[in-house]
Amino acid sequence: MPAVPLSTIVEEIHNASQAAQRPDARLLAVSKAQPAEAVAALAAQGQRAFGENYVQEAAVKIAALAGLQLEWHLIGHLQSNKAEQAAALFDWVQSVDRPKLVGALARHRPADRDPLNVLIQVNVDDEDSKHGCAPGDIDALADAIAAEPRLRLRGLMAIPAPFPDQTRRRAAFVRMRGLFEALRARYPGVDTLSMGMSGDFALAIAEGATMVRVGTALFGERQAS
Repeated sequence: MPAVPLSTIVEEIHNASQAAQRPDARLLAVSKAQPAEAVAALAAQGQRAFGENYVQEAAVKIAALAGLQLEWHLIGHLQSNKAEQAAALFDWVQSVDRPKLVGALARHRPADRDPLNVLIQVNVDDEDSKHGCAPGDIDALADAIAAEPRLRLRGLMAIPAPFPDQTRRRAAFVRMRGLFEALRARYPGVDTLSMGMSGDFALAIAEGATMVRVGTALFGERQAS
């Protein structure tokens, strides 16, 4: 798949948001496996928020592009032994799925940084191959995050199963919207539902996504290593 211009993606997000009668969803450019030069090129066009899957890979890019003052999100699974580094590097961690991470991230968030923005990752389709907490565990995790002054609970994230059937994908997005609304009823400061990727972000926005994660459409297919 060739890359789609940033302006085209932004327009598609705007149109989907307008159709849903909601504010425009935020675009998170997923830059995993992309060189710093590709990130800088997209930043030069106005994109500010970038998502990375791996702490070590992100650390190199964050250092190389520090002068651009970009916003960095960790969207991949976070191992406990990487929590200290993640707490210092990122502006957001979207993949908190167990209590052990909450304490580690709070403990290691630098005092001179704003509180770390945190999303709870939910395994909405109960896939064995996916990380994320069960829907029934959201409240306890949210309470733990909200109790930490160095963390800021912002909402939920999910990677639904890539069913070819759009009806099944939509059902997962609808379930996530319900979980998000329930969380927001308990914590009014919650404002972010991160779901939808290159192939289905318009559908996700229709069902309530406030942030979409787009990589392949923006950067093109990643080259095999």
